Amino acid sequence: MLQPSDYTFSGKSNPATPNSNLNNQNKNISAPVEQATIGRTLVIKGELTAAEALYIDGRIEGKISLPDHRVTIGRNGSVQANINAREVVVMGKVNGNIECTDRVDIRSEGSVTGDVSTIRISVEDGAVLKGGVEVRSAEHKQQNKAQNQSKSIDTPKAVETAKPSASEPTKAMTAVAGA
Repeated sequence: MLQPSDYTFSGKSNPATPNSNLNNQNKNISAPVEQATIGRTLVIKGELTAAEALYIDGRIEGKISLPDHRVTIGRNGSVQANINAREVVVMGKVNGNIECTDRVDIRSEGSVTGDVSTIRISVEDGAVLKGGVEVRSAEHKQQNKAQNQSKSIDTPKAVETAKPSASEPTKAMTAVAGA
């Protein structure tokens, strides 16, 4: 009986067979990461929005909005803008507020001057951070969404509970009369 072509005369498997190459290729193949790059010599002034990750090695002035993606400020990058993104990595300089829905990572050579609001934050030794930091919990974010949705459904009940009692107007009147 004939043997498959992937065997040599010595009975060992031939590593250069098409089947074994396909298996090796499948292990090494990964999905390409879509990422826009702003080069070292580019200067952008205005509002920047995108539906993919962004790597900044140039200069941005204005506003950056990528709520579902990552913004990376490279070592040569200089950003004078408020940033709204899912994840922000700072290796260059940022002068502006950062609003993140997942994580802010300030590397050792990075510098941020402005307020940071995020769920997770990492600041390496040597990094500079000047401004306020608000670390929210992921649960808090989900609870706020649920409360906002229930408020829009239960608006009449919320209005009823906000009405002042009968004794409150008289207190206000006495305060005005005493003034």
